[in-house]
Amino acid sequence: MPYTPIVMRVIRVMKPFESPFYAPVHLARELGHFADENLDVTVSAAPVTGGTVDALLRGSVEIALGGVMRSLELADRGGPFLPHFAEVNSRNGFFLLGRQARPGFSWKDLVGKTVIGFAEAPTPWQCMLTVLRRHGVDPGTVMIERTLPVADAVAAFTSGRGDFLETGQPATEELVDAGAAHVLASMGEATGPVPFSSFMTTPQFLESERDAVRRFTRAVYRTQTWIAAHPPAEIATPLGRVFADIPLARLTRIVDRYRRQGTWASEPRLGRSGFETLQQILLDGGFIKHRHRYEDLVSVDIAEDAMRMS
Repeated sequence: MPYTPIVMRVIRVMKPFESPFYAPVHLARELGHFADENLDVTVSAAPVTGGTVDALLRGSVEIALGGVMRSLELADRGGPFLPHFAEVNSRNGFFLLGRQARPGFSWKDLVGKTVIGFAEAPTPWQCMLTVLRRHGVDPGTVMIERTLPVADAVAAFTSGRGDFLETGQPATEELVDAGAAHVLASMGEATGPVPFSSFMTTPQFLESERDAVRRFTRAVYRTQTWIAAHPPAEIATPLGRVFADIPLARLTRIVDRYRRQGTWASEPRLGRSGFETLQQILLDGGFIKHRHRYEDLVSVDIAEDAMRMS
């Protein structure tokens, strides 16, 4: 019989920015889990001039990794629904840093102070507002500066600007290793479980390429199971091929910190409870004006099918 070559389905994925926070998508590639599903997946970071939603709507990528916030914001403006089908990050991946250690840190310590916040996405800021309110702090009494890209924010903080810095990884570990900052609070622990990041696509791609999306999700679930079964050092080794500029020992500490707080989802199913929690955070912060239906923005059956087939 003549040999029939296997045709790999090319899928382009865009993530918001470069960070080990999005380790599952990179590990799925490095461990061959996408390839095992006959998928040739490429991963890129969003350009400064355009985001993941723009890329999806233009058709320059098939799948985007980002917050449910993006779909809620678009729906709130009357735009098309962009369904999320696989959860990746179950916790906020940011940290509040100070120049000195504060063993008795209280959120009231932020009153009258300036926090240099993360400017590239609104969800960390919205979560900060919620955390402050939960701890009896009026967000209006805290100056949250959201004007600087990560590198500039870090440089400003280390040069003496502001009182606190909210940032992600690897910047957090770099500053801690250099003795320039101390972790005062994990925003993941402070915010609690929320579907912070997940894979989304257009309804058209979900309908026309349902089998490919299901196989993609099955590879993600396999990777999530692998992460749960391996220690940080073994996770950091393949991840280091993607983040070669981060020393392996530091990358291992990043993985360990994220693992300990339950940053990465244990399964792709994006539950209703987490969706509603995040939606309430965005409503309370005034980021969206209307409540939207879970069924319109989450395609949970894809994850359930993928898990059942694994």
